[in-house]
Amino acid sequence: MAAGHPLAALAALRILDAGGNAVDAGVAGGICLSVVHPDIVSFAGVAPILLYDAARREVVTISGLGSWPRAASIELFQTRCGGEIPEGLLRTVVPAAPDAWITALERHGTLGFAEVAAPAIELARDGFPLGPFVAQIIRENEAAYRRWPTSAPIFLPGGRALEVGERLVQTDLAATLTYLADEDRAARRPGRASGLDAARRAFYRGDVAETIVRYHREEGGLLTREDLADFRVGIEPPEHAAFQGHEVWTCGFWCQGPVLLQMLQILDGLDLRALGHNSPAYIHTVTEAMKLAFADREAYYGDPRHVKVPGEALLNAGYGTLRRGLLDPERAWAEMPPPGDPAGGQAVLPAWSGPRAAAGPGRPALDTSYIAVVDAAGNAFSATPSDVSTDTPVVPGTGLTVSSRGSQSWLIPEHPSAVAPGKRPRLTPSPALVVGPDGAVMPLGTPGGDVQAQAMLQVLLNLVVFGLGPQPAVEAPRFATQSFPDSFWPHRYFPGRLTLERRIPESTVAALGDRGHRVARWADWEWRAGGVCLARRDRAGVRWAAADPRRDSYALAR
Repeated sequence: MAAGHPLAALAALRILDAGGNAVDAGVAGGICLSVVHPDIVSFAGVAPILLYDAARREVVTISGLGSWPRAASIELFQTRCGGEIPEGLLRTVVPAAPDAWITALERHGTLGFAEVAAPAIELARDGFPLGPFVAQIIRENEAAYRRWPTSAPIFLPGGRALEVGERLVQTDLAATLTYLADEDRAARRPGRASGLDAARRAFYRGDVAETIVRYHREEGGLLTREDLADFRVGIEPPEHAAFQGHEVWTCGFWCQGPVLLQMLQILDGLDLRALGHNSPAYIHTVTEAMKLAFADREAYYGDPRHVKVPGEALLNAGYGTLRRGLLDPERAWAEMPPPGDPAGGQAVLPAWSGPRAAAGPGRPALDTSYIAVVDAAGNAFSATPSDVSTDTPVVPGTGLTVSSRGSQSWLIPEHPSAVAPGKRPRLTPSPALVVGPDGAVMPLGTPGGDVQAQAMLQVLLNLVVFGLGPQPAVEAPRFATQSFPDSFWPHRYFPGRLTLERRIPESTVAALGDRGHRVARWADWEWRAGGVCLARRDRAGVRWAAADPRRDSYALAR
């Protein structure tokens, strides 16, 4: 297994050693991430999940994404907030992660909520020493935490940010998780499913729900008891594409997952190896393919329950070939390219008015974490739990910041991810799963917001095209484009920008500038370039894992 924090990886290993399967272990590690990475993961946040059932050879997705409350509307934000989606309670959507974890256990696990949550409860109750990355994020966002009287005592105990090695204790969060675990145990007599349902009801209909709703009512939020009580995550078919004999799976168009598949289909058929790894020609070609895919994301991706997404046409191999024809080996698109017309079978949509980016500089958003697990039977678990604690307050008495994922919506009515009651925002967290030509199963994913698909693409190309091993593939220098509207409010847009880690030489930077890229630089090992983790089991039963040194990621194999 591999996870975005060592303690989450160890929690997953503990569950495997106790006899759990990949799903039990993945859920344990995912819940643990909300304790040990509370800056960027919330138990009351989002948790999109991909599962591979080895016995059935079946890939399943659990959406793990909440919807806007019934009271939300574009008009509300226009009139009440001056055309902004402000930080705070008003950007809250229904918390989906608890139901996602419980649903995964219910349908594919073997243990109860109490067993898999035990490592997280212990770490929240007793505390854990902060590692360098989490300590850095909390320190850099100290002013944000001070805005919220319910958050500062947890994240700034004694009025200051904790130093590396100091212990972070989350008593209220431990109590919330313990309440769900107790409800699970108390209701198990008819069977494991009854206990899991009791844990779900405790969160969405019981004391936790009442506390969340009361706080929203008192503080001007939108969530109601009905929003919580009626919510269930979606069990939805995955999206899929083939690339050089590998089958790649992602969640659906309610997230950005399929943009990775589009990137692969645009690049399929090109001799990327001949260009040379991270050469100017290679970086240029991959970047332009990513920009073409992101243009389609901007034009079409949204909640399929509310908007018509031409998904089958977008992922048609022939459409990828059409878009590939727009690649110019010598010149970069100065702005975001136009989207295609997949339904009409055209490489370019005829009537495109340009990207719909909001005004305002904004600030770089924090992102998420990730966990991958493969067990001895070949079952695989891939999840990207998320939601930050810096842009919305902790609900008093719970230790929870409730999903602020409304920040990934638009206030433009014709945008496919515009705000609407009951609609899901277009989610950046997007786990993936790959089955190789030899049947090897590999879950992979990363934090990084809009960088997620870009980082996963480069790792996959490193593995498949250049034959690098898992850890070298993850550690290789990375690059990313920002030449499209950012997924987070206020949807900043940097036409033509291409950012490279400093390990990529200056001669390459100059050559990319000659092709028209507006090149910026990251550090040698930049955490904003993603934190890719992967786990792999080959046909011989050998298990591999890789973790990104750009963050506190950790890999284990047994």
